[in-house]
Amino acid sequence: MAKAVKLADIAQRLNVSTVTVSKALSDQKGVSEEMRTRIKKLADELGYVSPSAARLRPDEKSYNIGIIIAQRYLDQSQSFYWSMYQEVTTGALARRSFTMLEVVDESDEESCNVPKLIESGRINGIIVIGIMRRPYLEMLNASTELPILYLDFYESGIKCDSVVSDSYFGMYHMTNYLCKAGHKKIAYVGTLFSTNSITDRYFGYCKALMENGIELRKDYIIDDRFSDTGAMKGYTIRLPKDMPTAFACNCDVAAIELISILKKEGYRVPEDISVVGFDNYAFFNSENIELSTYAVDVRGMARLAVKNLLKKISGDMTCKGTSVVEGRMIPGKTVREQVKK
Repeated sequence: MAKAVKLADIAQRLNVSTVTVSKALSDQKGVSEEMRTRIKKLADELGYVSPSAARLRPDEKSYNIGIIIAQRYLDQSQSFYWSMYQEVTTGALARRSFTMLEVVDESDEESCNVPKLIESGRINGIIVIGIMRRPYLEMLNASTELPILYLDFYESGIKCDSVVSDSYFGMYHMTNYLCKAGHKKIAYVGTLFSTNSITDRYFGYCKALMENGIELRKDYIIDDRFSDTGAMKGYTIRLPKDMPTAFACNCDVAAIELISILKKEGYRVPEDISVVGFDNYAFFNSENIELSTYAVDVRGMARLAVKNLLKKISGDMTCKGTSVVEGRMIPGKTVREQVKK
């Protein structure tokens, strides 16, 4: 039998301490993003299994988890959800379970067609990643008695457990960061009510402005996607006539797109205008912008989602409600202190 890989083995390979390795693998503070990535990559290559996963009983049952994602979330510009899906798969494997993915296109979602995963009878539970139309979610609940969990969103009025990032306080911290840098003209980029997370982040933005005595302005609420479909692809962000000195963006995709638009208009980031994002997802970024952002704990969210769903599959039908997973702020290089005049 192959020898189990230990934290010390990874630490020795990278010439760091076991404490550093432990922090990196558990997404704690105190480790650079570059080293965190190197540690996680080596851990996967060596086949490292955490002690909690190793303590699983040999006779513990294996289950099949159905993953449902809307096609619109898998555009290149929004492949954040691929990362989340991969973390769910990894978390399921750590608990001796497997995932089966179904991508739902626009017509199937609009027509509320029952997913093939449900019809197949091969799954024991469902995780829906990313918000979908309410009628479709209601159809899912009515079509099966299998336990269902929402990941990265919640839907009021539908009794279903969910796991989400700390949208409200995350954006509060990012906006407050801009305020402390001396900015008083701060716009919010995100189409309100297109998703709960965008709206929750807006309220976090409002809280920061109000606490800092800054007026809320309607012209500083800037759409970043189509309100009817929630799709960002093909939508053009429009700058306000009275330009802010800073923008708080609901996601990194919007932030990078905004920076591109600002540069075309002759503005420099952060010399002229500061920008913060949300997610910390390293998607396409041809200019290697070190974005100031709020890092969502994707791994923590995915692992908690798998854990909670498997409990329900095993018979523990206790309602968990909405579980909020805290992230962390990354300063980046897109924020500059406002020069006092």
